Amino acid sequence: MMLTIIFPVLNERLRLESGITRTVEYLERIAFSDYEIIIVDNGSVDETPQIAGKLCERYASVRYERIGVRGVGAAFRRGVELSSGEVVGYMDIDLSTNIKHLGEAIHIFKNRPEVEYINGSRFAKESDTQGRKWYRRLTSQGLLILLKLFLRMKSTDAICGFTFVRRETALSLVEGCSQDNGWFYMIEFLLRAEKRGVKILDYPVEWQEDYNTTVKVFKTICNYLVQIARLFKEFYIKKNI
Repeated sequence: MMLTIIFPVLNERLRLESGITRTVEYLERIAFSDYEIIIVDNGSVDETPQIAGKLCERYASVRYERIGVRGVGAAFRRGVELSSGEVVGYMDIDLSTNIKHLGEAIHIFKNRPEVEYINGSRFAKESDTQGRKWYRRLTSQGLLILLKLFLRMKSTDAICGFTFVRRETALSLVEGCSQDNGWFYMIEFLLRAEKRGVKILDYPVEWQEDYNTTVKVFKTICNYLVQIARLFKEFYIKKNI
């Protein structure tokens, strides 16, 4: 089984080399060699491209792609299009989700053919989340309430930063999703998978808050509200007209 790991990055000069190196070393440690890593840069203006170039020279399994728009959604979409693996997914470059879960995901996809989608969750009962600031926890829980109330989400988390999907399923979902470029794209990706009846494994993780995140919380929340309204209209209003 070949695996494609996508790392969406934006101005990640401080974390890019560490994130890629730790991932490659971990995969070597568990003796898994059938993989590719695609760094998708969505508009960096720092030294990210130069660092990525050196990583590509150092590791044959690493590729670098730069796209013309910003946003995790756009980066993930492009990564899926470029992927060669039977399973494709993304992780945050800070590796907030414990790297050990990557090995667990590989094992699940190899041994449980019925599982199509692994959705990392910070809020499952067995999860261990450390260092989460109170206001980030409040906004995350508020988002979950809205998603469950208005869009009937079944999963316990929507944007953990650890998502892996069988490639054919991922391509089909990308085709059915909007062209939103931001974080909400990953939520829509999950919601559409649920509505299609994709076999999703809601997976508890060990997760550590990264205090150097580049996410703009207020702007992100405003976008979420607009996008929730859009999907609510599509899912539950238009089809009843």
